[in-house]
Amino acid sequence: MRIFLLATGCLFFCTTIASAQNFRGLDKSPLDIAYYPDNFAHDRKSGDEAVLKVIYSRPQLKGREMFGEKVPYGKVWRTGANEATEIKVYQDITIGEKTLPAGQYAVFTIPNEDEWTVIFNSALDYWGAYSYDESQDVLRATASVSSLDEPAEAFTIQFDEAGGGNVVMRMAWDRTVAELPIMMNND
Repeated sequence: MRIFLLATGCLFFCTTIASAQNFRGLDKSPLDIAYYPDNFAHDRKSGDEAVLKVIYSRPQLKGREMFGEKVPYGKVWRTGANEATEIKVYQDITIGEKTLPAGQYAVFTIPNEDEWTVIFNSALDYWGAYSYDESQDVLRATASVSSLDEPAEAFTIQFDEAGGGNVVMRMAWDRTVAELPIMMNND
């Protein structure tokens, strides 16, 4: 009986250890982070402090037609894949003529052919846009849309200097790039 119990215990222990070694595979839409200023992400000794930080997943094109097809026009989109995109704003900023207070927000978009509506929403930790609640919107702004010469295989967000304390948040995928001007509220 002791041998049976010992053997059963060893089998249970080995099965538990073996199953603990199984990790899920790589995500097909990996996470990425975009910072402004960009050198903050690469060289924290630069003295610059982060002003904006976006965490998002990067879905791949893989020969599919995206905007108007897989991502329908006129409907709320999570702005990437998997978890809804989130932005951390370290200081008050101005988008359009509206102030977005420092804080953390989910970023949703409503893509259209000629412009996108960019939505900053106070509810966090969404998977997709399935639980999107318009009543939680803090700010909505319009981003201009243009075409890329070469398609962007992976959805990408980046910040580019626009001069005069302004920044442009660029969201690119397929042959589309949406650009949202942001003004820093420097005190």
